[in-house]
Amino acid sequence: MPVPSTQPAAERKLLRDTVQDKIRDAIMDGTLEPGERLNDDDLIAWLGVSRTPIREALAELARSGLIEMAPNRYTRVAAPTRDELLDAYQTLGVIYGGVVRLAVPRFTDAERKKVVKTLGDVISRIGKDQQAEVAHDGADVYAMWADACGNPSLEQLCRSTTDGLAFKLRVAELAEVLPKDAILPELEKLREAVVAKDPIAAELAMEAVHLLPSRG
Repeated sequence: MPVPSTQPAAERKLLRDTVQDKIRDAIMDGTLEPGERLNDDDLIAWLGVSRTPIREALAELARSGLIEMAPNRYTRVAAPTRDELLDAYQTLGVIYGGVVRLAVPRFTDAERKKVVKTLGDVISRIGKDQQAEVAHDGADVYAMWADACGNPSLEQLCRSTTDGLAFKLRVAELAEVLPKDAILPELEKLREAVVAKDPIAAELAMEAVHLLPSRG
């Protein structure tokens, strides 16, 4: 019996991933706004592909938390709320405490320099009450840790969860719920731990940045 070709499925998967990346980027950069309805025909016209890869991509984005779907009612960009903010932020702390512990000893000199510079930029912007701008770039800031952790399973977990969790930080009440006076000292400790190549201190600082209870 002839063996069926698997190439069409592979092509569909590649197309779905391309569509997913384009929609994801449009959500993260604000082109598609929170709460905006997503119409299949509009997406087909924009992306130039058929309905199937679009629906597959939207389903993946819904699983990651960037899209909300109700069958026969709506498909729309998620709309972050204050009620979700602290839970999402602490969840990032739980995940990235472990990621940081693995990443800090693995950084090359160039990676360490980049991370220290990025943390300095984050500290400066929060000090100037620019928390909203920091939150907008949040997924990229977290990615630099995940990329260096050296654990494929953890990297996959980060890829599948970070966008949705970081997106939930984009609320007007961010500075009120996450006061800079509580976060800035811990960010300084995190930067110092990265410079010192101390993974345990970095892990504890990352957890404290995310307002997790002290282990002491």
